[in-house]
Amino acid sequence: MSVRAGWIVMWMVSSVTVLLMLGRIFLYTLNRSLDVSEDTGAVVYIFLDLVLLGFVVLGLHVVSRRPGNPVGWIIAGVGVTTVAADFVQSYAIYALFTDPGRMPGGEMMAWLSSWMFIPVIFAAPAMLFLLFPDGNLVGRRWWLVFWLVILTTCSTMVGTAVSPVLDDAPFEGTVNPLGLAPPGALLEALFNFGWPGMAASFLLAALAMISRLRRSRGVERQQLKWLAAAAAILPLASGAGVASYYLGYEAVGGLISTFAFVPILFAAGYAVLRYRLYDIDFIINRALVYGALTVTLILVYAGCVVSLQYLFRALTGGSSQFVIVVSTLAIAALFNPLRRRVQVAIDRLFYRNKYDAAKILEAFNARLRDETDLDVLSGDLLSTVRNTMQPAHVSLWLRPAAESGRAPEKEQNK
Repeated sequence: MSVRAGWIVMWMVSSVTVLLMLGRIFLYTLNRSLDVSEDTGAVVYIFLDLVLLGFVVLGLHVVSRRPGNPVGWIIAGVGVTTVAADFVQSYAIYALFTDPGRMPGGEMMAWLSSWMFIPVIFAAPAMLFLLFPDGNLVGRRWWLVFWLVILTTCSTMVGTAVSPVLDDAPFEGTVNPLGLAPPGALLEALFNFGWPGMAASFLLAALAMISRLRRSRGVERQQLKWLAAAAAILPLASGAGVASYYLGYEAVGGLISTFAFVPILFAAGYAVLRYRLYDIDFIINRALVYGALTVTLILVYAGCVVSLQYLFRALTGGSSQFVIVVSTLAIAALFNPLRRRVQVAIDRLFYRNKYDAAKILEAFNARLRDETDLDVLSGDLLSTVRNTMQPAHVSLWLRPAAESGRAPEKEQNK
């Protein structure tokens, strides 16, 4: 694709996405009086639309910078497809429930909304894991997973599209406008192959990314670190979304599950552009440190409150706000010491080379203060450089201070 054609496509896709977003927001305001309309507020939906627009812009920017890489098209496709599916759903709600008969094609729009979102659920992240970062598969054997993603997604979409009656809210019971009535055994076979197959292909694609990460080096390894760090949030967010759903907070669970994929797409687009890739090591380190520190402080705070309240209740027969004040002060006093200890523990477990290098430098500094023998210090300096920097060759030249014009008198090599 030429540069001019790329800019034309970018502006056309962005304009269509913005128009669909504005139309969906307008229809949402009309549908707010109905119970079948969206459960969350307008602010949340506007924020979601801005995030999706960010996907489109980021994906198209990646396409313009890396035209041969499909990662940009995947990211932009997720944004456009999701915005289009939301618009179609809002249109169908208005045409079928808010003001029936005023706008045509309500059943057709409801039918489209029942299967348009399916590729976004598993296929898009699975393809991202398989093709990131250069657009090629890890090896020839992963072509099987590639086609498994496509076939299972198509099976699920076809099964949903040909169902005689729609099953998903808010269009339960709506008759398929195509008038199809396939055998029940065929629908069961399509769904039994589709949904479990999509989940399995997603897990296999994640294994492909892990395999690529283990054999990667240099820039590619840093790119994969960005994606792996973002993907690490997915299991936690998915678990929280499922828990929220079963606790009765369906809207919250849906939002958490949706936003679980947001860091993955943004990390993929950012990493493909190769801007400050090595910052990921600092981000991962701080995430590990402050995540572990937060959990520790919460446990300490809860333990202090419970134990002190129990003690205070045993002594006085009642509770007191003084316990909360004391616990808060204890947490404030423990923050910096705990942070330093957690930092050391994280460096020892996950950044062993950095931890060992720091310890070697501390030992060398201690010897440097007490040692006066130049030969011993030269050997210590060479040993410290070898153990910390691990170069292929280390040399040390010493020149007498009084004879600056002469050649070096001593050379130590290793």
